[in-house]
Amino acid sequence: MLEQYGIPVPKGELACTAEQAAKAAGGLGGGAVIKAQVLTGGRGKAGAIRVVSSQAEAESAAKHILAMTVKGFAVERVLVTERLDIEAEYYAALTVDRQAKAAILIISAAGGMDIEEIAEHKPEKIRRLAMPCAAESNNAEVLEQWLSESFAEQLLLNQALKITQNMNRLFRDKDCSLVEINPLAVTAQGQLIAADAKIVFDDNGIPQHPDLAELRNAEEYTTDEIEAREAGLSYVSLSGEIGCMVNGAGLAMATMDCIKLAGGRAANFLDVGGSSNPQKVLDAMRILLQNEQLKVILVNIFGGITRCDDVAQGILWARDQLGITLPIVIRLIGTNEEKGRDMLRRAGLIVARGMSDAINDAVACAKGGSHS
Repeated sequence: MLEQYGIPVPKGELACTAEQAAKAAGGLGGGAVIKAQVLTGGRGKAGAIRVVSSQAEAESAAKHILAMTVKGFAVERVLVTERLDIEAEYYAALTVDRQAKAAILIISAAGGMDIEEIAEHKPEKIRRLAMPCAAESNNAEVLEQWLSESFAEQLLLNQALKITQNMNRLFRDKDCSLVEINPLAVTAQGQLIAADAKIVFDDNGIPQHPDLAELRNAEEYTTDEIEAREAGLSYVSLSGEIGCMVNGAGLAMATMDCIKLAGGRAANFLDVGGSSNPQKVLDAMRILLQNEQLKVILVNIFGGITRCDDVAQGILWARDQLGITLPIVIRLIGTNEEKGRDMLRRAGLIVARGMSDAINDAVACAKGGSHS
């Protein structure tokens, strides 16, 4: 993708076997870099990036790397790239600064594996610029002047200007939340080249980019998240014990905040949306129950379009069909709320009208106590 936007990258080829890696290295003259393709950082320190000098070394290194697991990710593919004669390494990234409400260009002359430590311990080595929009007439002048402090040589400055402008186009065209080049290497020939990179796309922009949807990797998501997407639910796995089922993303976020405030931990974010279809409730419950850490289920519904009695019916169906034995705490308010609460009370479930009461009950259940 960087190459499509005119950003120089090393020649390379993807390989799924050691034999393929050796062949790819041969096409590069024997000398190459073998890189594990996993969705995590720290590959170099984990030994999942190897520099080789021959096809035989490439085959051996690839065989070793393909047998590795890096931070829980099994290595199934390696990227075989040309070796670069690197004289210096920069860090370059575009990301969203929420406080500044702008895309921020970040440049550091201390690129490489330890950029996180540099950011924490030597922040003065990292420079930031609110990136001008491409439409602004003085975009190039502002950017060039700012970059000149990091790239004193005119040859490097000209390349850095073009690369950062192309990063900006990619960032905005593809609805990215991060375009990171680390390292942005200076070769012995005086060329700036993106030796490695990471791009993060905003999920909300994916519907406008079918080409990006095809790039999804299954290992990015838990089984629960994949099932939820197929069922039309917004779901994110977390590490707590309180399973949450809420209608509306804002209410779901507020619910998780209040659980934390009350001393509990949410097991997930789950927004069932505005539908009154009891099947959605059943699907949501089924997904929640796949989490073996779950100790209680909290249902928080503010019924407008969503009818509370339909939600109640879905909860009862789920309990009976799925054989739920965990405590279920429900807060229902809105359309047909009295009917919905009455249905649940008669079924022996824990029902609260107030959000704080429901959350306190759920936290108490998760800690092994009794509810109010």
